[in-house]
Amino acid sequence: MEALDLARWQFAITTIFHFFFVPLTLGLSIFIALLETKYVRSGDEMFKKMAKFWGTIFIINFAMGVVTGIVQEFQFGMNWSEYSRFMGDIFGAPLAIEALLAFYLESTFIGVWLFGWDKISKKAHLVSAWLVALASNISALWILIANSFMQHPVGYAIQGGRATMQDFFALITNPNVVYQFPHVLTAGIALSGFVVMGLSAWHLLRKHELSFFRTSFRWAATYALIGSVLVGVIGHFQGQFLVVHQPLKMAAAEALWETEQPAGFSIIAWSDDAAQRNVFDVKIPGVLSFLSYNNFTSKVEGIKDLQAQAVKQYGKGNYVPPVMLNFWAFRIMVGAGTLMVLLAFLAVLWRNQIEKKTGFLRAMLWAPVLPYLAGTFGWVMAETGRWPWIVYGLQKIEDAISPNVPAWNVALSLVLLGVLYGVLSIIAFQLAVKYGTGEVKSEAVAG
Repeated sequence: MEALDLARWQFAITTIFHFFFVPLTLGLSIFIALLETKYVRSGDEMFKKMAKFWGTIFIINFAMGVVTGIVQEFQFGMNWSEYSRFMGDIFGAPLAIEALLAFYLESTFIGVWLFGWDKISKKAHLVSAWLVALASNISALWILIANSFMQHPVGYAIQGGRATMQDFFALITNPNVVYQFPHVLTAGIALSGFVVMGLSAWHLLRKHELSFFRTSFRWAATYALIGSVLVGVIGHFQGQFLVVHQPLKMAAAEALWETEQPAGFSIIAWSDDAAQRNVFDVKIPGVLSFLSYNNFTSKVEGIKDLQAQAVKQYGKGNYVPPVMLNFWAFRIMVGAGTLMVLLAFLAVLWRNQIEKKTGFLRAMLWAPVLPYLAGTFGWVMAETGRWPWIVYGLQKIEDAISPNVPAWNVALSLVLLGVLYGVLSIIAFQLAVKYGTGEVKSEAVAG
């Protein structure tokens, strides 16, 4: 394999491993702040214990997220220096703000929250919990502002072969962020709800601390349902935005080679990319038109016509992203999300008799896999769906790689980082299971 292929694999693997931790941090930080709010308002000590118990999972996850995230920025200099040169003026600003503002704020108040129990007033401690939640999600916002420029460049000018920032306000109000950030936030809410339900189900099946974990399950069920419904609704509007601004991504996600009016939604399909056609597909007539434009008769452009338009705009080249990868990534994401809504709805419906639903509780032990699948394949589609661009319409992937880097150097770091990230993920999972299935303590969060 060439250095370019290896560098792409390295960034994909390390980013996917890193993103195992990010959404749980986002959603769990808010969940814990809500539990502590209930404790401060009601004086019920059980909610204090709940905030501490689930706070342990948050701390483990946050620490792993920091460790796995550090390497991401180093790769821009090691493997993607031409990207850094081209994009540094724009990409560096939100990353610097994220590190200097949001991350330091988050880290500081995590310390206050962790060590401040019974040392500062209840209300002051509650403020620290909400500041952790706020800073965690603001941190994600700045990262997504940077990524949104790669998806939908705004507020820039090309000067001296580089993209330079012309309008900071345009950067932070990028219309892609309007959809992407709420989508990621609600995905984190759904994920954290399912993780809490899964661990609570383990305890309920074993009759441990029934009042504690019954309440945790109920709160998490409502939380997960809200997140699962919202992430789907926001995702629908994000898809309509992409139909206009990244039409080849959405056409690939539907394996739609020919322009159709009305356009049918493919439930299942298999594509022959060389022949530019589907070997077979099963469609529901008109549904893709409705999903794209809110009516059943609109025209939806196919890959062939969109490729021809891209050639006219950008010059000769293949602008079609990998069709089957995006087609199945989209369906895994949507399928997992649909199951999440169903399971969360049943959890809310049966919340008052949940201990009797032993079969459902056993299913919920495995349910946290669904939001992880949805999130992972959602990002696979988001990033591979804009190929061949690394910055949409401005810089291609092959133009972003560091020059004169031997392939064996990238291969070595790929293996080392892959093993390291794999080991760290196993450790994080084992720690989460250890503390998540442990006994409830009244003292401060276990270190």
